[in-house]
Amino acid sequence: MYIKIYFNDKPLFLCDAVDETIEPYVHHDDAVFIDELDTHTVKTMLHEMQQEKVHAGVFLHPDLEELKKAFFKKFVLIKAAGGLVINDQQEWLLIFRLGKWDLPKGKLDKGEKLDACAVREVEEETGLKKVKLLHPLCVTWHTYHEGTKFILKESHWFKMKVSGAQSLVPQTEEDILEAKWVKPSGIDEYLGLCYPSVADVLLQARYED
Repeated sequence: MYIKIYFNDKPLFLCDAVDETIEPYVHHDDAVFIDELDTHTVKTMLHEMQQEKVHAGVFLHPDLEELKKAFFKKFVLIKAAGGLVINDQQEWLLIFRLGKWDLPKGKLDKGEKLDACAVREVEEETGLKKVKLLHPLCVTWHTYHEGTKFILKESHWFKMKVSGAQSLVPQTEEDILEAKWVKPSGIDEYLGLCYPSVADVLLQARYED
């Protein structure tokens, strides 16, 4: 098993074994591989993942939970939730925000449950009504800096559906300029214009279909 954390567009795999997904990265000249867990090696991996010459990382440890705990405590963890919405025509909803095609999501309010947060954020950011939750899709992680804080955002994604004719109203105060329905067969042209973690969500949804 593994957890994939994005540093911008660079993947870091925290794993308890090297499988067929991770194997190609282990032998890359521009990837970092570490298989000893201590305070020093965690700091080393964090440092290396922020270097321009490094494009991927693999951190191997037999106890994934122990590795996750040691790594996550170096960040301020923020939880968010969002959704991949499907309409009656089986089209998927994408939004355009800050120069990227994206999926609606937002931070968890205090005391809020993840599924409720996902529905609320989808409705707020797109103008859709009566969004119905289908099932959890996947979880993604990405990092960014906020002043002196190093943030790790854990985003929980759900598959959702809406029915009937509805108008899309992008939430411009959240920098959303456009919302559109896209056929799954045409999603490939958007993948390179998405954040890598969002592309992973779209690929997971297509795999399920």
